[in-house]
Amino acid sequence: MRSISRKDSYPSIVVQMTVPFHDLDPMGVVWHGNYLKYFDVARSALFKSLGVDLYGVRGDSPFIYPIIRTSIKYVHPLRHGDDFTCRATVVEARFKVVLDFEIRLADTGRICTRGHGEQVAVKLPDMELMMSIPKDIQLALGFGR
Repeated sequence: MRSISRKDSYPSIVVQMTVPFHDLDPMGVVWHGNYLKYFDVARSALFKSLGVDLYGVRGDSPFIYPIIRTSIKYVHPLRHGDDFTCRATVVEARFKVVLDFEIRLADTGRICTRGHGEQVAVKLPDMELMMSIPKDIQLALGFGR
């Protein structure tokens, strides 16, 4: 189930997931790199719900949006079969696209993981780093005028 809201007036979505067996490490907890996958599922759902395609190079847009920074704080491990939610919230979209993430256990609401990610606009074909996000993307993500 997915729900979109404006948490603190920023576009946000909550995606519900369940930990599959193949995401575990030998200790029986979710391998640390899989949290980035969960963040990406929520990021993609949020962008899709806002009508934004940052991952496909469209014929009408010369821009790509690589992720340039991520950070994760692991608070409580997820285990096989855990139902959890991942919230993605856009907190900036003027100069770079910045998202905050939060993973919680679905049944108790206990925080498991917090994260942060940043993306920039790069113009093809010269791979020119842009100093701001294009206006149409800013508006779609709730920023700009």
